Amino acid sequence: MNPDRHLDDLLRELTPHVLGALVRRYGHFDMAEDAVQEALLAASMQWPDEGLPSNPRGWLITVASRRLTDLFRSDEARRNRELGVAALEPEVVAPAVDESDTADEDDTLTLLFLCCHPALSTSSQVALTLRAVGGLSTGQIAMAFLVPEATMAQRISRSKRQVKQAGARFRMPQGDEWNDRLGAALHVLYLIFNEGYTATSGDDLHRPDLTAESIRLTRNVYRQLPKDGEVAGLLALMLLTDARSAARSGTDGSLIPLEEQDRTLWDAKAIAEGVAIVSAALSESPLGPYQVQAAISALHDEADSAATTDWPQIVALYELLEQVAPGPMVTLNHAVAVAMVDGPHAGLDLLATLDGDQRLAEHHRLSAVRAHLLELAGEHDKAREQYLEAAHRTTSVPEHRYLLGKANRLA
Repeated sequence: MNPDRHLDDLLRELTPHVLGALVRRYGHFDMAEDAVQEALLAASMQWPDEGLPSNPRGWLITVASRRLTDLFRSDEARRNRELGVAALEPEVVAPAVDESDTADEDDTLTLLFLCCHPALSTSSQVALTLRAVGGLSTGQIAMAFLVPEATMAQRISRSKRQVKQAGARFRMPQGDEWNDRLGAALHVLYLIFNEGYTATSGDDLHRPDLTAESIRLTRNVYRQLPKDGEVAGLLALMLLTDARSAARSGTDGSLIPLEEQDRTLWDAKAIAEGVAIVSAALSESPLGPYQVQAAISALHDEADSAATTDWPQIVALYELLEQVAPGPMVTLNHAVAVAMVDGPHAGLDLLATLDGDQRLAEHHRLSAVRAHLLELAGEHDKAREQYLEAAHRTTSVPEHRYLLGKANRLA
């Protein structure tokens, strides 16, 4: 592995742990995040030359704590100047950090729920948690929300201010607070998983660090709420989807679509666990969108081949999903399923209902799905045009190569 990539992965993995530790000890979520970002920058500059410290997380917490002290002093001096105070207040000093006591601390889940504070809108909760817990860039979060990057940057900054103004406490939700924050927290984990499973940008199709972290966090929530059907549904959906990871790309990193994958490479243990979890949830809990999506994934995973997939049942489940959680991405996938049952033109007719949806106006997936259905319909010239359009719009290198290859084969 590229050493720089290894360091990037390590720092991204440590980010929520370090931020959680600082917020737990000192409060001031907004200032703590600024301090952590500066500690990460220092690590990226020093560690390649000096080597990894014996306790990387402890090193980052120590450096971030010192930077937080500097920020406290700067903020105090600014307020004193604004008030015209001649003598400064006593010096603010952050407590010393013993690196030996940081190894077993994991505040990631607590940080997740802090970011899902009820003072924030759902979209702000999701965006802030993706940044603080998932370690995603602002551009990646913007892609997930289908909004411009500048808009997302403003939303995240505003969210940090709102958390501070709300006087949020760094602790696990209690009692009814679970219900207030759980929906947003699950959506956050879902988006982190999706970014890991199919990265929106860069050279890699799959970011296993993000999928593994989202599954780990979802397991934590599931252990605390084992009877919640949607928690179970989300965990099952992640397991059933991630089970196909080994078959999704070739040795050269090229994308392999579901219908062409070697299913012997799928993770049978993960599939069995996911099927068991979603089956229990569907029989014991009120129906929710994550359970429906998990049921769809289970049908794909249990089929021996694309040809033997129970497409009529998948269409029925998408019709149900359109009722409980309508959205453009649901309709996109529904159109593919309809095409497999009623023919490509039926799928294209359903896809046409999305042409005026501004959330997909600049997204490559609409063109990619339309190209696929046009190809199935034998309209190769139109399909090639749509493949080229999708290749132009995507920021993922593997997807770009795949779409361009599909277009070239139709030339």
